[in-house]
Amino acid sequence: MVKGIGQDFMKKTKYQYMDPSDQNKGVPQPSLEAEYDITADLIDLVEPSQINIPQIPLRTCIESRMSIRSYSTEALSLEELSWLLWSTQGVRNKELEQIRSYFSDEMEIEEIKKVLKTVTLRNVPSAGARHAFETYLLVNRVDGLEPGLYRYIATRHKLLKIPKDPNIASKMKKAAYDQSMVVKCAVTFIWVATTYRMTWRYGERGYRYLHLDAGHVCQNLYLSAEKIACGVCAIAAFHDDEFNELLDLLPDKQFVIYLATVGKKR
Repeated sequence: MVKGIGQDFMKKTKYQYMDPSDQNKGVPQPSLEAEYDITADLIDLVEPSQINIPQIPLRTCIESRMSIRSYSTEALSLEELSWLLWSTQGVRNKELEQIRSYFSDEMEIEEIKKVLKTVTLRNVPSAGARHAFETYLLVNRVDGLEPGLYRYIATRHKLLKIPKDPNIASKMKKAAYDQSMVVKCAVTFIWVATTYRMTWRYGERGYRYLHLDAGHVCQNLYLSAEKIACGVCAIAAFHDDEFNELLDLLPDKQFVIYLATVGKKR
């Protein structure tokens, strides 16, 4: 590897090197969610207002938080998974209901897509409220869900099942440099950065913010997992190109930025 790449990145994303962003140029903003077949059947999650979790003090969660790589064989419930997804990328309740109303009013698909070119407020901070991530899940043991690959549709608080190679779990383990916890945990979170959603506003400096936002999201996962007796281990060691290929991503538009395994503590 060429030395100095990191220093070059920090230097060249300083403000003095920034060109006017597309937002400054008046270019319409991109959708706040990557495209998917909005007519597809989605899997319901437990409504945010109906999620019931233990009332553990925040201080206890902070003091107990640590990376855990070995888990019990107990499955997560769908309610627990709903909690973790809502905590890490959930759209705030008022906005969630407003967005859902557009889907239930039998609007034309193109009209719905226009609605999604707005702004969402979520349960994690994000530069300029851009929220440039899509959450994918490698489900190993979650009650009510078949093992396999899913995508969280945050604007509707639902899951989309992604038809994939039945060996997707072992391939993802391999792409994570054979870290066995990827397949031995209950679920592996895979966060995908949609670059233009961030760079539309911030230009090349937006790449810095994507990595900062990844930390915000993963910390929420750690703390919310403590509430349900789960452990988490963040993973930054993975083969970028292999993961992007497994998810059919175009790296100049989307790329896997961070992983985290989740499972019940022993």
